[in-house]
Amino acid sequence: MSNKEIFIVKRDGKRVPFSIEKIRNAIAKAFLSVGAFAAEEDFIMLLSHLHVSDGMTVEEIQNQVETALMREKYFAVAKAYMLYRQKHTETREIQSKMNFLINYCNAQNAATGSKFDANANVEKKNIATLIGELPKKNFIDLNRKMIADRMKEMYGRELADKYIGMLNEHFIYKNDETSLANYCASITMYPWLLNGTLPVGGNSTPPTNLKSFCGGFINMVFIVSSMLSGACATPEFLMYLDYFIRKEYGDDYYRHAREVVDLSKRRRTLDKVITDCFEQVVYSINQPTGARNFQAVFWNISYYDRHYFKNLFGEFLFPDGSRPLWESLSWLQKRFMKWFNKERTKTVLTFPVETMALLTKDGDTTDSEYGDFTAEMYAEGHSFFTYMSDNADSLSSCCRLRNEIQDNGFSYTLGAGGVSTGSKSVLTINLSRCVQYAKRSGQPYNAFLEEVVDLTHKVQIAYNENLRMFQQKGMLPLFDAGYINLDRQYLTIGVNGLVEAAESLGITINHNPQYKAFVQEVLGIIERYNKKYRSKELMFNCEMIPAENVGVKHAKWDKEDGYFVPRDCYNSYFYRVEDPSLNAIDKFRLHGRDYIKHLTGGSALHLNLEEHLSKAQYRQLLRVAAHEGCNYFTFNIPNTVCNDCGVIDKRFLKECPQCGSRNIDYLTRIIGYMKRVSNFSAVRQAEAEKRHYCNALGLTKNNLYAEIHRL
Repeated sequence: MSNKEIFIVKRDGKRVPFSIEKIRNAIAKAFLSVGAFAAEEDFIMLLSHLHVSDGMTVEEIQNQVETALMREKYFAVAKAYMLYRQKHTETREIQSKMNFLINYCNAQNAATGSKFDANANVEKKNIATLIGELPKKNFIDLNRKMIADRMKEMYGRELADKYIGMLNEHFIYKNDETSLANYCASITMYPWLLNGTLPVGGNSTPPTNLKSFCGGFINMVFIVSSMLSGACATPEFLMYLDYFIRKEYGDDYYRHAREVVDLSKRRRTLDKVITDCFEQVVYSINQPTGARNFQAVFWNISYYDRHYFKNLFGEFLFPDGSRPLWESLSWLQKRFMKWFNKERTKTVLTFPVETMALLTKDGDTTDSEYGDFTAEMYAEGHSFFTYMSDNADSLSSCCRLRNEIQDNGFSYTLGAGGVSTGSKSVLTINLSRCVQYAKRSGQPYNAFLEEVVDLTHKVQIAYNENLRMFQQKGMLPLFDAGYINLDRQYLTIGVNGLVEAAESLGITINHNPQYKAFVQEVLGIIERYNKKYRSKELMFNCEMIPAENVGVKHAKWDKEDGYFVPRDCYNSYFYRVEDPSLNAIDKFRLHGRDYIKHLTGGSALHLNLEEHLSKAQYRQLLRVAAHEGCNYFTFNIPNTVCNDCGVIDKRFLKECPQCGSRNIDYLTRIIGYMKRVSNFSAVRQAEAEKRHYCNALGLTKNNLYAEIHRL
């Protein structure tokens, strides 16, 4: 047997030259352990049973050795060899955990210390975050085994092995392998309104008043989020809060919000009662929780303009037969946004991630009042997302996840409605590696991509079968209780490394026919397979994932394997994040309809600005977004945080405006949510340092109008 040019895969995933001597030494030790010596003819006979090929794992070779020993009837030696393997496996695992423990304790922060799933949604590393990190490798192994076994059953061993191979070689990446829970959900709260938390394992009854609504809502969100690995979106939150305020204070409460309604010593006005409700909910949910690795719950809410609201909730009925009222809800939405924006100058509040849903027509918002209000809130320094659509058949309720809403009606028995959607699972394709590998191997990249994309769909179908198994065994009460509808949840094909893939082919990254054609071709392949595998029970979409963590991993892995890697963190945009040649309008265009039309699961433009713009300037940028068909975006201006006196200023400053200290930190978006830069991983901090921030030059009302008309 020759070991020439044969590389095997070690347990840590690294490829190393195969050494026959290591096998001989292991066999010799096994013989010695039972008081025997292995003669040369023993080695020859045993090694003749081994068939080692390039890319084989250490475990696979060792399994062959065990089989060879049994075939030649060296039973005692075989047992000793198995015990030897087991002992060394246990030793390696313990030592690996010890090494991780030490490295984690010494790391700059929790994100840098995490080995498998770095997440900046952790303020401080501590014993609780360490405990949450330690079992992640076990969950990864378990998840891979579950899917591989299901694929063997459905498609055969060859395809199952191909899946594991694609994972190990980093062509694809399974998001949230460190959890058994499905990904994220935009839930309907109607089942909770009817039955409380009893059907999902809680012990609270349905809310009956404003106080029980606020307390019960917090408990409900914690329960729901503990059964998800991603975000929990509650797009009905403010509508339900408005309902309970109206039950106690009348349908026109917003007209007398300044009146004193609390006759205790506190003498609170109705407005103060309402803002106390805001405070109770927001501050409670922003607390770290053990069920989520000491992270705060990833919580999302939505606001709506008049027309979006009418389309989504125009036929909605509360259990008592009443309907939502736009006038009071509109007041409450605006009041919450104003309050939350001000509250963020007092402390770091990551959640909720807010999304303003606006309908558009003829290059502008349909509801001019809410178009103006959205611009006003941006001008006041508020950080939130805007989702713009020319119809209400979709809703974005996460940090970029867009979901189609096929049925806006509601089932009053189960509470399943138009907001009960989300993503069950995300499987991400490393486009840069796929394109470069195809080029290396002398095949068209589109042909290889089709092979990978087809595999990802079969993997997702296998995952869905496992999910159905969990549901049948009573393990998914959120589905059974009606918070989420299994058939209306998406199986998401994620993409990362799109810009880097184009760069590897020598394509210029800006708005040009070649780049646009490349984007449409690559994403069009995925959409074609999404439609091919779609059925009544299976829905697929394609998302440009946030890649807070995997963007760094892909760059690292690809660099180690000798691929072209232009930056240490792969982009989550259609442009190079560090490119100073692109202005704001360029970026809106690159996230417009020509580029996102195949991204049925969404993408997000994070327009980095040096300073806040005026209301008029933001209003014009909303028109640019509508004109270009950029449907999901936010404006990102770093906020200054003083580490000495605690002041938070919504401007990007070099020193504290109150005490003059230069010991400052910045709040900005890692991707989806606002966080201290010091809590980013080391590589993400370096990426944040390189981001290009546009200035306000050229964003005047007149020349923005001119640019729109020129387009």
